[in-house]
Amino acid sequence: MQPAAPIAFKRRLRAALSWLHLWVGLTVGTVFSLVGLSGSVLVFHEDLLQWQQPQLAGHEVVVDGEVLGGILRHWQPQGLRSIHLPQADGLPVWQGYFEDGHRAYFAPDDGALLLTRTVDDDWLLWLHEFHVDLLAGETGHEILGIVGWIALGLLLTGLYLWWPKLGRMLVHLRMYNGPPVRRWLSWHRSSGVLTLPLVLLLTLTGVGMIYHAGARSLLTGMFGGEDPPAALPRPIAVEQAPDWPAVLARATAALPPGARLTRVAPPANGSDVIGFRARAAGEWHPNGRSLVSVDRAGSTVLLRHDATSQALGARMTEAIYPLHIGSVGGSAYKWATAAGGLLPAFGLVTGFLFWRRRRGKR
Repeated sequence: MQPAAPIAFKRRLRAALSWLHLWVGLTVGTVFSLVGLSGSVLVFHEDLLQWQQPQLAGHEVVVDGEVLGGILRHWQPQGLRSIHLPQADGLPVWQGYFEDGHRAYFAPDDGALLLTRTVDDDWLLWLHEFHVDLLAGETGHEILGIVGWIALGLLLTGLYLWWPKLGRMLVHLRMYNGPPVRRWLSWHRSSGVLTLPLVLLLTLTGVGMIYHAGARSLLTGMFGGEDPPAALPRPIAVEQAPDWPAVLARATAALPPGARLTRVAPPANGSDVIGFRARAAGEWHPNGRSLVSVDRAGSTVLLRHDATSQALGARMTEAIYPLHIGSVGGSAYKWATAAGGLLPAFGLVTGFLFWRRRRGKR
């Protein structure tokens, strides 16, 4: 026989957690569900974009320095801040990112403008902005971080409330067809427990992206690693246009075998440093976290950074984003990620139906 005091405490604790789980789930859980639903769609962002905008598909992948230079000369004065190179396993066109948030897409062979997208006229970009900051900028980003922490609490309290006595785990995983109160409760609990690892992973990586600096400090402190290096400042006395064919050739030659350039930012005024992002063989990040910097003349390599050679903590940090967006493990994990985004909404609906049915019986 257990003492009465601990039993009474456990009952009060369970009742309090049940009340919190219900009402926090029906309120904050609604935002969590909407963010999850948007994420399920965004897993297929590039696929949907090419289906919706067929002019972006079907191009031969060409990375030509003359074309790159022409795009930058024309569009950098209009706010172009970086450009994504054509990729065989992604969009085969140049993708330009502008300071005001809009994006432009250019033909790989001649740099002709194919498409311009903004949050106001493109539903996928609108959905992306909702997913990352609730359409409210930095304030929304911070709110989303709080929602993420509360969502983690919901998942863990749900696990505690479900946890059965020894030997009854399989019984507690059973889903019932009726009566309605038992049906919705069993579907809510069992589906939540069975899919908890996936939803927990997506939620943790989402929180890790919002609090990236803190996540990196924690992981590198525990498992080793440092911040990515940066090329030393290299000013120039006279402004001169970069020799983009030579720059591309030099940066490509500096890469380890199997790596490829993915993104470049034009040099700042008065700077001789041109920085590239690259994806080395074995990197999970779709854009890569490896770095190469060269001078404007394309004659000198100023920085090489192979992200695959980092300590474990730094590599774990850089796995957060690809794990969250489903770019790891091929199509199986991609579809699992999309399904994981639907699960908070399923939990919200089944929890609401359980509450409504139980309330109606009183």
